[in-house]
Amino acid sequence: MLNDTDPLKDDGNFGNRVRSAVLWRSGTQILSQIIAWGATLTVIRILNPEDYGIFAMTQVILVFLSFMNGYGLVSSIIQGEKVEPIQIRQAFGMLLLLNGGIALLQLALASVAADYYRQPIVADLLRVQSLIYLATPFMALPEALMTRDLEFKKPAIINLISAVVGAVTALYFAYNGYGVWTLVYTPLAIFWSRAICLVIAVKFYIWPTFNFKGAGAMFGFGATLLASHLFWTIQSQSDIFIAGRYLEPHDLGLYAEALFLTTIFAAKFVPPLNEVAFPAYARLQSDPRALAWSFLKAIRLVMLISCPLYFGMAVTAYPLVETIFGPKWIAMSPFVAILALAMPVMTLQIMFTPANNALGRPQVTARTNMFGAVLMPVTFLIGIQYGVYGLAWGWIIAFPLLTIFTYLQSHQHIGIGARDIGSAVWPGLSASIAMAAFVYCVDQLLPEMIVYARLALLVATGGLAYVGLLYILAKPTLIEAIRLIVRRKPPAPVPADLVA
Repeated sequence: MLNDTDPLKDDGNFGNRVRSAVLWRSGTQILSQIIAWGATLTVIRILNPEDYGIFAMTQVILVFLSFMNGYGLVSSIIQGEKVEPIQIRQAFGMLLLLNGGIALLQLALASVAADYYRQPIVADLLRVQSLIYLATPFMALPEALMTRDLEFKKPAIINLISAVVGAVTALYFAYNGYGVWTLVYTPLAIFWSRAICLVIAVKFYIWPTFNFKGAGAMFGFGATLLASHLFWTIQSQSDIFIAGRYLEPHDLGLYAEALFLTTIFAAKFVPPLNEVAFPAYARLQSDPRALAWSFLKAIRLVMLISCPLYFGMAVTAYPLVETIFGPKWIAMSPFVAILALAMPVMTLQIMFTPANNALGRPQVTARTNMFGAVLMPVTFLIGIQYGVYGLAWGWIIAFPLLTIFTYLQSHQHIGIGARDIGSAVWPGLSASIAMAAFVYCVDQLLPEMIVYARLALLVATGGLAYVGLLYILAKPTLIEAIRLIVRRKPPAPVPADLVA
């Protein structure tokens, strides 16, 4: 079992850069999400579940085609020890070709998708959404160049700007009665505002080249990640793809928004942290012990947040949904309670990806996603026979199996054992289970009251209980988390002439 000695303590500059990157990326991500959520929750109260059900149908097509958008080429730029200017021009040329082709393909598939879902409006939505792909080359490469140098301040500020643009767009179209089209125009505004700002920030004024001689290694790395992304897309989108054929838009909208709510942390906060972890792990690939230590520390701290968040969400689903979404969404509460229980495992599973990719082993991620691309659709096909509840329970059944498979594929390369993973997860998990049981009991004892007050009381109770339980059950981990957030400056050295 790995010890707790920090192997990076002698590399203060690198550690500080990683810490600064994490704080900038996660801190501004939180602020961006607060802005986006404020607009999203306002829009949700205006639109209907049917709008979100139809929109979810189009998202399956978008996400599925996006696996070919060339982000794997960008990852090869981050992972490589040295990048030549010609490689950047080659990557830019390939991104333009790929995303232009995807846009044309989506235009061709729009009517086919509408026929599959038996919803004619899906074709019109997909045709407009094809404009999103054209922004990708102007986002991916500038971000990659800054990520490679652990420069997250500029992208973080740009994310804030695009979040504001998206919020204004969403509120304008929702209040003016555009219905489901609000959900189409908003991401378009976000993507294109981000692309324009990134090009200006990086001064990304280069000409692409379509001569790909000598780019075999870059494309080979990217192709492996491309296959991995394809399998991940099948794994993550199969539930909506299957449900869209069987369920009415109203029920699909309830399920899709329950999934949105419960995956907020895993989908919105862990990926940005993985963006920081990838280049950080890549710098440590020559020091296996340091990489393993850093990986376990990341798990310990992330699970310290995700476990109480999701277990708390599970036991407060009804007041949470009614408070945030409004009374017309209350029917999605049971789905939230079920899905939330699966999300800590999902959070753990996706944390393996940057470590494997940084070690130059994207094939491990590809194999894991290939397994998930078989496991998840089969589970959902069985689950849908029991309706939308069966679909939700499929997550609880499938994701622990997928996480075990991921560990078996990865642990030897990363240099960790099952006991190491268990020790990293246990502080947050044990305190969260006890906290959730306590909150549930309190909820049963509370008298009838306004739903907002009930939720506030339960959240406050849960927060205090969790900190107290963590202090009792895992005091060193609590102290570690506090020190990460509030880092004191080291005392100034005493001048030599004052030393006795």
